[in-house]
Formats: sequence, structure tokens, C-alpha cells
Amino acid sequence: MAKTYKIAVLPGDGTGGEVVTEGMKVLNAAAAKFGFKLDSREFDFGGDYYLKTGEVLPESAVSDLRQFDAIYLGAIGHPDVKPGILEKGILLRLRFELDQYINLRPVKLYPGVETPLKDKGPEQIDYVVVRENSGGIYTGTGGLSMKGTPHEVAVQSMVYNRFQVERCLRYAFDYAVRRGKKAQGKGKENTLGLVGKTNVLTYVFDLWERAFHEIGQADYADVRRDYYHVDAACMWMVKNPEWFDVLVTSNMFGDIITDLGAITQGGMGIAAGGNINPEGVSMFEPIGGSAPKYTGMGIINPLAAIAAGAMMLDTLGEHKAALAVENAVMHVTANKLKSLAAGKMGYSTSEVGDLTASAL
Repeated sequence: MAKTYKIAVLPGDGTGGEVVTEGMKVLNAAAAKFGFKLDSREFDFGGDYYLKTGEVLPESAVSDLRQFDAIYLGAIGHPDVKPGILEKGILLRLRFELDQYINLRPVKLYPGVETPLKDKGPEQIDYVVVRENSGGIYTGTGGLSMKGTPHEVAVQSMVYNRFQVERCLRYAFDYAVRRGKKAQGKGKENTLGLVGKTNVLTYVFDLWERAFHEIGQADYADVRRDYYHVDAACMWMVKNPEWFDVLVTSNMFGDIITDLGAITQGGMGIAAGGNINPEGVSMFEPIGGSAPKYTGMGIINPLAAIAAGAMMLDTLGEHKAALAVENAVMHVTANKLKSLAAGKMGYSTSEVGDLTASAL
């Protein structure tokens, strides 16, 4: 009997509905080819829901979403809603309450896609960033005092405990082992690089670095361990991206370096990400925003959403189907599209979905 996965679909705002429609088109084609089923249910959470009801998420939202195997998100961001309300009320709340403690961001240049990095191609730009997603400075620890006076004080603290750090590092080590890539110029070992700032953030990254080496020495002797200050990592991501295999880092540093990685792989129109709870419900999304100015025009690029769908299948255990979807995306970028930019692809949004599904 074919296995069935329950998928919660959150189209969100702007062009989010358009890209997840094409993503589901491709994912259903993959399901038919590889012998499983997707049972999807759509939720209307986003800017329109907030403007209509006055609440970002209903009280039952998190418990409802826990009943699914995965969440497939289109985009969050509405021009009539103040920035931060939806992002904190939907994205951060779901990440924290569903304990999606890993943000997984592949940085992979697909064939036919332009990169701003001179003399670099798909062989050189192919690594993954594992970002800790539940702690650090984004948890809001801190506050304001004497607000509005000349003596106003603002404090926001980077807080980590050993449990948060260790579970992120173990996920990253395991991912490096599964990935099995031989890092170029670094010997034959798989490589995990810790990105931090031990020379300035001496308390937090002392914890990260000690845990990194203790875990690596005890349980992952076959994985080579590297360390990069975050500022140096940014330089090497531009100059020598081929050095990297898997990188692991904190919440804020991961947020920053993955956007740098995204532009090197061709921009937000191709970058995909996953918010992972290995023991629970994970959420997958294209990294680009809701692009409200293109809503309803049928010209937005859906490939990042389709690639996010491939990540979802991989996390659900459908590895062959995930690889087939990614290969179909690469076929389209290499042989079909004129550009990744909205309105310049040479095809409509729906046609790109059709091309990808047929490439399966």
C-alpha cells in the first residue's frame, strides 16, 4: 500500500500561492512516479487573514499543524501589514513552538544559472549551511528601559545553552556524514566547518567551539573539523567557496551568511530552505519574499519553491524522489530558462512548473 504524507500548505502572501501551486504540481508528479501519496490541506494564514481577523494565527494553529508530516510555505509579507508582525507571529512562532531547531540552507549553483563570482561554476559552489534556529539573539532576551529619553537603554542578548548547541552540532555532523562529499583541497575527509567569533564573543563561542571538538573527537572521527571567524567565512564564501562542504553556525550568523550564499548561487529566486525538527514537524520554503508587485501576473519564478519541495521529500525519507525533483530543476535551468528573473524567464510561472514536472 502506498505511503501517504500529510502536508500542510501555507501559501501566505503575494506570489506565495502561485509558487506553491507549481511546487505541489511537481511534488504530486514525483509522488505518482515514485509510488507514494501527498494528502495536502491549505491554511490561509498570512496578511489577508490578519487584516480580516485581527489575529496573526488562531489559537489552534500550532496544535493543528502538529498533526501533519510537514509544512510547505509560500511566502510571508504583506504591504498593508507593518514589517515584523507576520514574520514574528507566523515564522518565528512556528519555528519556536514546533521546535524547528535547524535551519537548513543548501548553497548550490545549478547549471545555466549565473553567479557574480568570477571563474566559479557549479563545481565550486556546492555546500550546505546548518543554522541553529531556536536560540541566540533572536529569542528576544532583553528589553528597553527609559524609552524615549536621552538615557534610553536597549539590551538584546545572545543566549545559548549546551543542549541547544549540542543538538545542532550533532545534526550538522550527521548531515556531513550523510552528504559524503569530499572537500576539494582538504584531503579525503568529509568536512564540517564551525562559523563563529571566538575572539570577541568569547563566552558564547567558547561553548560552541568546545562542544564542536568534544563531539567531533568522541563520535565523528571521520569528519574533518574546521573553524572560521564569521567575517573570514564571508570572504572565503566569495573567494574560495569550493573550500566548504557543510558549515554550522549560530542563529544570527547563519541568517547573514546564507543570504550571501544565496546571491552566489544565483539569487533568492533559486534559494530554498528548511526549518527542521528531526523528531517532529518541519517547514520548507523558498527564501525570496512575497513579491507583491508581481502577484497575479503569472511571471514569478517558482523554482525555489520547487527546490524547497525537494528538500521536504528528502526530509520525509523519499530520497530518490527528492533527487529526481532537484535533477528536474537543474534540467530546466540548464536547458530552458533565459533568466531566473520575474518576467524574463521566457515562460510563465505555470509553464515553468509544467516544464519541471515533465522533466521528471
